[in-house]
Amino acid sequence: MVINGLHILHGVDFDVAPTGVTALLGRNGAGKTTTVKAVMGLVPRTGSVLFAGTELSSLPTHLVVRQGIGYAPEDRGIFAGLTVAENLRLAERDRDAEPAYHLVHELFPELKQRAAQLAGTLSGGQQQMVAIGRTLLNRNRLIIADEPTKGLAPKIVAEVADVLARAAEAVPVLLVEQNLALVRRLAGTCAVLADGRTAHRGDTAELLADEEAARRLLGVGGRRPGAGAGPAVTGSAVVGQAPPGPAVTTEVNP
Repeated sequence: MVINGLHILHGVDFDVAPTGVTALLGRNGAGKTTTVKAVMGLVPRTGSVLFAGTELSSLPTHLVVRQGIGYAPEDRGIFAGLTVAENLRLAERDRDAEPAYHLVHELFPELKQRAAQLAGTLSGGQQQMVAIGRTLLNRNRLIIADEPTKGLAPKIVAEVADVLARAAEAVPVLLVEQNLALVRRLAGTCAVLADGRTAHRGDTAELLADEEAARRLLGVGGRRPGAGAGPAVTGSAVVGQAPPGPAVTTEVNP
C-alpha cells in the first residue's frame, strides 16, 4: 500500500476470531491504524478483506459499514459543533430496527445526562464514550476500536474496558491497543505488525507470557500485572478455523 508516495503496508495477513476480542498489536508506526483504515476503505488498498464470506476490498466505506461493521477511530471522529444526541443520531443506520439507545445509555449513563451538550466541550474520556456508543447503536456484526484508551485516565480506561468486554460477549471486536494489561485482559487472539508486515499471529496470553518474544515484537516485557477487575473475555475459536459466525480475514498488499 502506497500513501503519499510511501509504502506503509507490505503484505498484512491475519484473521479476526468470530467471537471475543482479537488484538492488533505493534510498535508505533507499525501500520496498525493504516490496516484498519484499509479494512474500512478509508485508504487505498489491494489484496483481500473477507467479512463473513463477503469481499470488502472493492467496496467504498459506506458500503463496508452497511455490511455491519462499527468503527471507533483513533481520533474519535466526534463532530464538535453538534450535541451528544446529534452525534449519536448521525450513526443510526438500521431502518428495520430501533437504535439500541437503551444499551448505550446503560453502558454510558453520562451520554444520556449530557445529551444536549456540545460534543466539543466533553472531556477526552466522554468523547471516547460517544465514539464507542455510536458503534453499539446498530446491529453490527463486528466492532473495530482503534486505540480506545489512548490518553484516558485510569478510571476511564477501566470503564472503556468493561464496555468492550460487554460488547464482545455478543459481537467480535478487533482492538488496536498499546495498553498490554488491557490486551491481556480482553484479547484471546492477536496479530502483531512490524514494519507494515504481519510478524506474529496466535494466542495473546502465550505471546505476553514470553518475555523474549514480547520484547522483540512489542519492545516491552510481557509479564506485567493485569488491568482492571472482572473476568477476561477471550475468543473461543482458533484463528484459521471455519468460523461459526462473522469473521474477518485480511490480506492487504503493497
